[in-house]
Amino acid sequence: MPKALVPVAGRPMLEHVILKLKEAGLPNWSSTFTIRRTDYRFLKANQNFGLTIHISDERDMLLDTGGGIKKAATFFTGTEPFLVHNVDILSNADLKEVYDFHRESQNLATLLVSPRKTSRYLLFDTDNRLQGWIHKDTLQTKPEGFVYEPGQYREYAFSGIHVISPELFHYMEGKAWNGKFPIMDFYLHTCRQLQLGGCIKEDLQLIDIGKPDTLARAEEFLKD
Repeated sequence: MPKALVPVAGRPMLEHVILKLKEAGLPNWSSTFTIRRTDYRFLKANQNFGLTIHISDERDMLLDTGGGIKKAATFFTGTEPFLVHNVDILSNADLKEVYDFHRESQNLATLLVSPRKTSRYLLFDTDNRLQGWIHKDTLQTKPEGFVYEPGQYREYAFSGIHVISPELFHYMEGKAWNGKFPIMDFYLHTCRQLQLGGCIKEDLQLIDIGKPDTLARAEEFLKD
């Protein structure tokens, strides 16, 4: 079963995310999903939840988080930023607030982050600009050549929610960014050249339903 259709509190995750986006009321918005055929049938059965939904079809090859965004670039040809929301995430984030934060910044991409405990942290400077990444268990760092010094950076966990300005696509034209690739690899490779920022939500509550043992917690999260 695709994660998009995993039920939580009686509704597939895709429905939870669509309704949250709909509630946010982003300006002039339509939604674009990178989906599989089963997801399409679900949307059709629910009349697209009253929204205009465009399909970026990856049935030939699943392109990961970065390749999927790049493939959908034809839907975002203007200058208006668009919001990306992983389908396996439930949170108390105010999506309109995150979107407006990005529009008021000079960022090409704005990542919603929080001080959530994890083993992998994004590292930001005092201007909340992305500088690198560290895995605290292995001490692996990115990008290549990045030197981690304790106390020098602000450490935050990524939420799976970010806002992107279409101008960012101009920097995805190299061979490294063809086909399948994670968006975080692209962010970390380019963070020293591009303005990629963090929107910090100190009180962010978030559940990732990517593992079976989190489903019960997700049910409780929605009840709360």
